[in-house]
Order: sequence, then C-alpha cells, then structure tokens
Amino acid sequence: MPGLTTQALPAAAPATVLAAGAFLKNRACLLHGRELLWSPLQGDLSDPEACSAMEAALDSLASEASVRGWRIDAVAHDLHPDFPSTRAAAAWARHLDVPSHPVQHHHAHLGVVMAEQGWDGSEPVHGLALDGVGLGTDGTAWGGELLAARADGFERLAHLPALALPGGDTAAREPWRVAAAVLHQLSRADEIVPRFGPQFGEVVAAGVATLLARDLRCPRSSGAGRWFDAAAAALRLAPQRQTEAEAAIALERAATAWLAQSPMPAVPAAWLDLPTLVGTLFDETDPGRGAARFHAALATGLVQAAVRHGATRLALTGGCFHNRLLSREIEAGCAAHGLRTWRPQTVDCGDAGLALGQAWLVAHSLAAVDTRRAAALETC
Repeated sequence: MPGLTTQALPAAAPATVLAAGAFLKNRACLLHGRELLWSPLQGDLSDPEACSAMEAALDSLASEASVRGWRIDAVAHDLHPDFPSTRAAAAWARHLDVPSHPVQHHHAHLGVVMAEQGWDGSEPVHGLALDGVGLGTDGTAWGGELLAARADGFERLAHLPALALPGGDTAAREPWRVAAAVLHQLSRADEIVPRFGPQFGEVVAAGVATLLARDLRCPRSSGAGRWFDAAAAALRLAPQRQTEAEAAIALERAATAWLAQSPMPAVPAAWLDLPTLVGTLFDETDPGRGAARFHAALATGLVQAAVRHGATRLALTGGCFHNRLLSREIEAGCAAHGLRTWRPQTVDCGDAGLALGQAWLVAHSLAAVDTRRAAALETC
C-alpha cells in the first residue's frame, strides 16, 4: 500500500497485531511474524488532520493484512482511554471482531527494545523509560520510570519524585510554573512572585502560588521532561517554551557548552534529591555549570537505582534519550558497574516508535495466554 514501509525483526512474533500508537508523533504499525509494516508519521493527534491520517493509516494497514491473507489477532493501543488512537483502536477491534489490548505507555517503550532484540518477554527486562508524560496504572502521569518488564506485565521498581503541575497542561507549556512548584515543595513559596512576577505578571505568578498553596488544579507527574523544565526555568534558560522539549534542549546545550571547557561536576554517588538539586539552581551564577550538575546528578541517581534493584541488562528508552549528554552519562555509569545497556536502534526512542512495543508485547502476551490455556487443558 502507498506510504507503508517494511522492517524485518530478528525474531518472529507469535501473533498478528495491529497497533495504533499513542498521541505525540504518532505512527501505527502491523506486526506479523518477523515482518513489521509501518504507517507514515501522523504527528501529534491534537491536530484533526493528524487524527484523520491516523485513521487512514489503520485502514491501510488492515487492508494490507487482508491482501496478504493475514488474520489480525488483536489491536493494541495506549492505556489512556481518551486518546484518539485508543478510540480508533477500539473501533477497529469491534470491526475485526478481535480483542483490543491497552498497553501502559512506558511498558510499551521497553517493548520496543525487546522487539529489536528478539526477547520474548518471558524473563524480566529492566529498563529506564524517561519522557514527558504517559498515563500510569495508578491514574497519574508517569515519565521517569525504572521498570522490570515482561511481555504480560511489569513492576514499577522506582520513579522520579512527583512534581505538581499548577494549571495542568499549561505547566507543560510554561516551565516556570513547574519551577514554582519546586519552590513551593521546598517551603520557599514566598519567592514565587518576586522571581516570576516581573516577567509573567505579579497577578499570574500569585495565582500560581495560590493554586499550589490550595493544591487546586495541580496534578502530579513523575515525568523526567518536567524535571528538565524545572531545571531550565530555575537557571533562566527557558522559563516559557515555544516548542516541545525546548527547555530540555536549552539545558543540554548549556551543559554541553560548559563541559567543552570544564570537567563534569562531581555529585554524591546516589544523589537523586531532585527538589533540593533544582532548588540550588535558582541562585546558580553560571547556567552552564548548573545544567551540567543537573545532568550529572540525574544520570548518577538513575544508574544507582538500577544497580540497587539488581539490574543486569538495562533498556534505555523514551524521548529523553534524544538527549545525547544524558544518554552518554547513563551509559558510562552503567558500564562502570558492569551493567549492559540497549537503546532503540531501528526506530525512534520516543513515541514515534511506540507502536512496535505495543504490538510486540501484545503478541507475546496472547501466546503466553494460549500456552497456559493448553497446559490447563492437559491437566484436566
């Protein structure tokens, strides 16, 4: 079909699965054996045109399955019930008369690495999934996760501290709000208006302080992306972003420029007290040095968490691994502990590759259910 691309996997999937993807940078796929068919990138599904493209992509993939004589066994989608991709997946499952399977966002990110390596998910795979947001099984926003994942489920071993997002989604577009939340968490709320009022208006800054004080419209998120936002805003690098990941990119650039002239700052071996760390950045006189210290502390803490939880192989995935400095520091820290790492190689580490993880995990989950069912029948 026009626009579809083919990719070969190292191992065959035990079921044929249509996967709808998630929300940002969306792309759908169809998995059959070792063959993977990708739709074109639709983009963010907040755009009605992207939603239409996503629905057309699912139609093209299902039609291609029919042409090739493949019977689709299930449709996979994100755990979030309100994503357009989730609703489209449910509609296709009804049309095909097959089950639809939700896959938690960060579990799916780890599934990408499992698929690329040909791991069937019968043994747990430890992984760091770092991104901006994904709905967790507890109903809150996740994004800084250490998981032990199998094909049919996962254990959340550790995660970054949760941050309040004053104003909800608005905080993801205005990093200064997240920085204000850190000040509130550190009992420094009296600094919010003096620090942010001159740029964003005293009334607006006071309103954010009030939301935090009353815990109104302040959902929590453990997303690594939000901690990058807070650090960048504290260092006055990107208090209000214009494009996605702008604050994180500014933070990485500042750190990289500083490290070109100076060594990586030393941090305590297991320091991952992010509120205290970000709190020190508000009065940092050298933004580059502060940005480098943030990267060093985050990488060190994440590696130590993986080691403490007994990881022997570690998947590194999620949009934050577009950050080359963070990736390099985590990989170097893992190597120092004899911990082998894998990252997505053939697809994007962010949400553009997520559908592969959804499809792979569901395919192997279905096979595991069939195996258990057969074993139960043999004992009857």
